[in-house]
Amino acid sequence: MKNYIALLRGINVSGQKKIKMADLRESLEKNGFSQVRTYIQSGNIIFKSKVSSREQLQNKLQDVILKDFGFEVPTLIMTEEALELILNANPFSTETETKGLYFVLLKKPADEQLVGEFNKITYDKEDFHITDSCVYLNCKAGYGKAKLNNNLIEQKLQVQATTRNLKTVQKLIEMAKEI
Repeated sequence: MKNYIALLRGINVSGQKKIKMADLRESLEKNGFSQVRTYIQSGNIIFKSKVSSREQLQNKLQDVILKDFGFEVPTLIMTEEALELILNANPFSTETETKGLYFVLLKKPADEQLVGEFNKITYDKEDFHITDSCVYLNCKAGYGKAKLNNNLIEQKLQVQATTRNLKTVQKLIEMAKEI
């Protein structure tokens, strides 16, 4: 069995798409996911599975949520190792910039032409770096005030994405190592 991390986009935000994490864990375990754990209410799930296809796991997870909770949720599943590689490739200092570091995790690589256009964007107090799997954000005034947010990145790069802060990424990797 392999350790996986699932990231759900847009649940339990402003009263929309509400799912209690205890109910989600129970639902997933009834549907074949093993050793399911969650972290905070924003849709971070750690589990084990014999299935090695991320796409199959994403589809199954989305189907379970639709069946048991009644709505569709964009889902990104990655291995513990893949998330750790993303964390370690962070081009911004985690020693001095911890509060403003965010990881916009991409479901698939963006088109090179779109990346080129996106790289021309500049915002005051916001830096970014794009790779095939992540847009690293350094939001010096905080993510809540950032122009470079998940919706803008999805729109400009035309790829599904979900955003997590440094602390959450570190905690998910730690939790995945423990199961």
